[in-house]
Amino acid sequence: MTAYSTPTVTVLIPVHNRVGYIRDAIDSVLAQTFADFELLIIDDASSDGSADAVASYRDPRLRLLRNETNLGIPGSRNRGIDEARGEYLAFLDSDDRARPERLARQVAFLRDHPDHAAVGSWIEWMSQNGKPLGRIKRKAVAAEQIAAERLFRSCLENSAATARTAILRRYRHRERIKLGSDYDLWARIAADHKLAALPHVLTYRRQHGGRSTHGRSEEIKAWRLQIFAEQLGALGLPYSADDLERHYELRRMQKLPIRPDRAYLEWAQEWLQRLRAANVHTLRYPEPAFSYLLGTFWLKACWYAAPVMGRHAWRCFWASPLHTQAWPGLARLARTRFAAQLPGLSRP
Repeated sequence: MTAYSTPTVTVLIPVHNRVGYIRDAIDSVLAQTFADFELLIIDDASSDGSADAVASYRDPRLRLLRNETNLGIPGSRNRGIDEARGEYLAFLDSDDRARPERLARQVAFLRDHPDHAAVGSWIEWMSQNGKPLGRIKRKAVAAEQIAAERLFRSCLENSAATARTAILRRYRHRERIKLGSDYDLWARIAADHKLAALPHVLTYRRQHGGRSTHGRSEEIKAWRLQIFAEQLGALGLPYSADDLERHYELRRMQKLPIRPDRAYLEWAQEWLQRLRAANVHTLRYPEPAFSYLLGTFWLKACWYAAPVMGRHAWRCFWASPLHTQAWPGLARLARTRFAAQLPGLSRP
């Protein structure tokens, strides 16, 4: 690609005070096996020399734009979406690293699947010094499963996602959402378009204390509750503040950690059944994938309740009609986990 031609892909990296990591991110893009791209870097009013580090590169595929004032991550990403020249746009965070084959694999997928708006991948954590740690964040792969999960988790890992630029321009990041605007973006897109993820590690996420989300769990939670609330409103389901809080806990029992008691299990059964009934009327989420997902959450709640409640937790599990949806849902999750071990799909 020459400096004046239109690239197939725009790789977008917003950066704010990441002078210690930005070169690694840039080098990983310049080393891509798919060469028809531009690398667009939005410097968000850095004060640590990040912009100078970027400007030191002489590769004609690299473009540096500087914000006069700090716009934040959503604003900088939106500026990049507006400025992108490529048919596709690949996100990458300034402290992360792309594998050399990332663009080639994701562009090939989008070309082969014109009905999909975007494709992501799995992510592996790396140390502050860039050493892969072997901890892989696996996401749902198929469009139906991704759409079903958007009420509970982010559909795609933003730093591993490549999308059609025209669709991103229609949806954009909502800049009022300071933390989690990527979750909100993909949830809104997944409501109208197919998304997928490749069962490969194509991006490494750096673990360090300077990440924008580090130490801000309560802020992140508050924004996620707002995103949940909007989706529940669209589903036509009344809810209370306690419902939102417990809905947030459903997917985070191991991390928090949560050990449900009898009252929590009673709530979970009623809540999951209400979600399923509401979806029967609105079809906001694909079926049967959504019902299967609710079944797996019921199984999870009972599993984590068992150390506290003993056999009664399992009596609750079998007594609920939700248990009939748990096994198909569990089988789908197992297939997603197993996909990485299939011939031709293993991580290089």
